[in-house]
Amino acid sequence: MTTYIALVRGINVGGHGRLPMVVLKELLAGLGAREVRTYIQSGNVVFNHDPGSPAELARRLEDAIAQSQGFRPRVLVMERDRLDEAAAANPYPQGAGDPKTLHLYFLADRPPAPRLENLKKLQNPTEEFTLLGHVFYLYAPYGIGRSRLAGRVEDAMGVACTARNWGTVQKLLEMASGHGDRG
Repeated sequence: MTTYIALVRGINVGGHGRLPMVVLKELLAGLGAREVRTYIQSGNVVFNHDPGSPAELARRLEDAIAQSQGFRPRVLVMERDRLDEAAAANPYPQGAGDPKTLHLYFLADRPPAPRLENLKKLQNPTEEFTLLGHVFYLYAPYGIGRSRLAGRVEDAMGVACTARNWGTVQKLLEMASGHGDRG
């Protein structure tokens, strides 16, 4: 079995895209997932599954949600090692002291032509950002809600992404550490 993390984008926000976590767990179990555990109501899931393609698992989960719930959220699935590597590569250790100031944007693919200059134009003097492979890191010490560039990351990357704050990343790592081998 391989340990996977699924990040479901844009659910249970402002009354749109309602997806109870119990339903999400049932859908994953129906796809062959075992030991399914969720964290908060925003679509963070750790589970075990037979080894396979994370992209295929994501597509199958998107299809299952669409069929069951009538809407299709974007889902990103990664093996546990990818989450471990993203956390270990964090270029902003100062964000660990206040986990809501540091956000990791997990990219569906490596961006072919990221437009970082567009983000630099929106960056305020206290913000820092770095793109490392499939992860865009944003350190916003005055909060993500005040960041003008936070909502423009996906457009600048040119690929789908979903963000999680450092606290959520740490919780997912903790949950994944109790899920068998590294895949």
